[in-house]
Amino acid sequence: MNPFAYDRPDSVESALQVIAANAAAGTGTANQHEIRFVAGGTNLLDLMKEGVTIAPHLVDINRLPLASIAQTPDGGLLLGALARNADTAYHPLVEQHYPLLSAAILAGASPQLRNMASNGGNLLQRTRCWYFYDVATPCNKREPGSGCSANGGITRQHAILGTSEHCIATHPSDMCVALAALEAVVHVQSVRGKREIPFAGFHRLPGDRPDIDTTLAPDELITGIALPEAARFVRHSAYLKLRERLSYAFALVSVAAALDIGADGRIAAARIALGGVAHKPWRLPEAEQLLEGAEPGDEAFGRVADALLHGALGRGANDFKIPLARNAIVRALHMASQGTVTNGGMNQTNHGEAQ
Repeated sequence: MNPFAYDRPDSVESALQVIAANAAAGTGTANQHEIRFVAGGTNLLDLMKEGVTIAPHLVDINRLPLASIAQTPDGGLLLGALARNADTAYHPLVEQHYPLLSAAILAGASPQLRNMASNGGNLLQRTRCWYFYDVATPCNKREPGSGCSANGGITRQHAILGTSEHCIATHPSDMCVALAALEAVVHVQSVRGKREIPFAGFHRLPGDRPDIDTTLAPDELITGIALPEAARFVRHSAYLKLRERLSYAFALVSVAAALDIGADGRIAAARIALGGVAHKPWRLPEAEQLLEGAEPGDEAFGRVADALLHGALGRGANDFKIPLARNAIVRALHMASQGTVTNGGMNQTNHGEAQ
């Protein structure tokens, strides 16, 4: 690993002053900012050791007061950016009000990694495309303009939606798939002020700048993630993750599904997001609207799956992902229609009443 400078500020204001110098970075390579925040370090330090990311100056933000999880006046939750993934997944308020998020977090990584990884860091983790990590191969995400080795290469884990000629990488997070379905809002701050970014606008499709994963500016810090009130989805949600082994593997396809089913048995509202298929969590609100007023069943679920996957394109080795994703969407919606599925193996039709 290359040597780097190290700071450990104890206030948000001090941290923002240090990273303000990144504002002059302009449109340079997003992967190589001079100054970078580090919290759990579960992805960043690996990238530095592999020579994928160069960070001459690290700012350790673990002393900042951003680890709380608290209810908001509008009935939602604010997840601190420095709250650990494990603490978030097992927090009583998250388990009670957002079981979909708890299940998604616990489907990711390993217990050791979840104990270290922060919520803010989870949003910023980089793709696990093996060409991105292999510094001997061209990669537009690592070095813009160098080419995409995945295009024409081994594509088993790569994207089928939202790709460009410059990049076909996927976003690796499970947590972000649930956050997309729950319509979270990312709170960020810089010396220029505070702003809120709707989750649908936080991660980017690759376009002609696949090195830029998010709309977070180089001098901004994620301070929290707000979850809107979602009581109507508590009783019917499921996170389904399909992968090549049962644990510690990234998704080939994942589905976060939540349904609001009325007393008449019809679907009043739906939230569906996909992971493992695109450069960002994939969600189409217009596809979800196809379920409004419908009775749960194969016909309605298949119709929304086809809408979500419209335009999907395989590249040989990942052709299987298209039917896999369709089947996963239908299966996840069936699971959600029957109750709420947790990673503890319980299937609940009412909160606190395990079957």
